[in-house]
Parts: sequence; structure tokens; C-alpha cells
Amino acid sequence: MPFAPLAASFVPSFMPSLDSPVDVGRDQAADEAARELSRAAYQHESLFDRLQREIFQFIGDLMSGDGTGTGGVLSLVLIVVVLVVLALLLLWALRRFSGSGRAEPGAVFGRRERTAAEHRSEAERLAAEEDWAGAIRERLRAVARDLEERAVVAPLPGRTAMELAEAAGQALPSHAADLRAAARLFDDVTYGEAGGTREEYLTLASLDERLRSARTGVTA
Repeated sequence: MPFAPLAASFVPSFMPSLDSPVDVGRDQAADEAARELSRAAYQHESLFDRLQREIFQFIGDLMSGDGTGTGGVLSLVLIVVVLVVLALLLLWALRRFSGSGRAEPGAVFGRRERTAAEHRSEAERLAAEEDWAGAIRERLRAVARDLEERAVVAPLPGRTAMELAEAAGQALPSHAADLRAAARLFDDVTYGEAGGTREEYLTLASLDERLRSARTGVTA
């Protein structure tokens, strides 16, 4: 019948004929499979399909035993370990490239963590260059970091300048109004595109010096 030759053409060359005994070793079968996969039909598969096929082939090689002996148990343990490691790497990557590392909009601090002394030094450098907006930002950050270092306020990632003023004002009631004014100044030069002035910077620097020697109130 004409159908028989047509069907026979779809049988891979490495498969034994039905009327011959099956006596193909594992190595021989692997060689035959490799030759079959090297044909042109497999040359155009996508990278994802190829990676998926190789992973399944790797798992198949690990599970080639009956799964009841020592080799099968070790293979299962190895697969579990590999999956756990991949899951941990995925979580690490998601945390690393997520927005958690960026400063919250309106936050006092940027991405780089500095001490109060470092913020003051940077503020003085910017003031010497007459970059008053930058100097004001760094000086308020010095105020915020100093209050955290002295445990006047608890560290809080993403805290805004006004939130800092409210928390510090409760601990230092006599400076509450000046802290709120400093927070508004910080927001103006940071988000309101105000340029800042030398007088405003000196006022903030004076507040910083007074706060450094201030004692906390009973509400701290």
C-alpha cells in the first residue's frame, strides 16, 4: 500500500525496526539521539526551547535510575538543592533591582548613608561654593543624622523633613518651631526649586549647633 512507505519515512533513523530485536545500549542510544538532534530541524529552535530541553535532559539523566536506590535518593536531593538555590538567587535579584534601594520621594536622606559629621563637611563645602540649595539640604541631613546618632529620634528609612521635625519637636519642644521652619526650607530648595540664600543657610547652621547641645524633654 502507498501509505506504508510514507509512514516509514517519518520514523527516525536511530529507532530499530519493529521486526528486529531491541538491543541498544545506553551509550549507543545517546549517540543516536545526539545525531538526531543535530539535524537541521533542531538548528532553528529558540534559545528558550534549547535551554528547556537541556534542563529536562539533565534532570532525566539524574533520574535515570529507578528512584529507589541510593543513586535515586541522591538525585532527588540534588534537584531539591538546585531548586532552592535558584529560588534564593531569584529573591536576591528581585530585592536588588527593586525600588527598595532608592530613596522615597520626599525623604531627607538619599541613597548614600553618611554620618552627621560627613553631612556637615559636605554642607560647608557647598556653602563655600555658594551652592546654597545644596548646602541647606546637607545641613538638614546633618541635623537629622545627629538626632538619630544621639537617639533623640529613632532612625526611620524614608522619613520626610516634616516628619523629622514633628518627631524631634516632641523630644525638643523648645526647638519645635525652628525644626518645622527648617523642614519647610528643605522642601522648598529640594522640591520647590527654590535657590536658597546665604542667610537661610546660616540660620539652619545655627539651629544645628543649638540642637547639638540641647537636652531632650520629658516627652522624648
